[in-house]
Amino acid sequence: MSQAKPRRILNASLPSSFRQIRLELAREAEHPFGDSGIAYVLVGPLDSSGRLDPRMWRQHREACRVARFRPGKPDDLGHLVHRAGGQWAFHYDISGNHDDEAGYHFSDEKFVPGEYVSITDEGRTHTYRVVSAVPL
Repeated sequence: MSQAKPRRILNASLPSSFRQIRLELAREAEHPFGDSGIAYVLVGPLDSSGRLDPRMWRQHREACRVARFRPGKPDDLGHLVHRAGGQWAFHYDISGNHDDEAGYHFSDEKFVPGEYVSITDEGRTHTYRVVSAVPL
């Protein structure tokens, strides 16, 4: 069975609403000062208020990516996905059919520096601070 070669994505071909967004673990009991090594970098479209834009995601879903960083572990690369019903998630196992992590109310959150968002990973919800959201 042959698979089609993925089409190369050029940043210049994406709309100006696309951002590279860095999230870093905020303070919690196990990390009283947060942890910049526990992080995510998302590439996705934001609307004029700084929220993820599902309409633009649908038009450019292959370009919507995520990288997960954990100290002492290999980086995980995957896709930012938008489920029916409006929930956002990160999907790393492209051949599988389940989302690895879910954004908690991502459709309501603003991805602008200084804001906080929550991500559920392995049954636990953690808070992350938006460190940057820069144009591609």
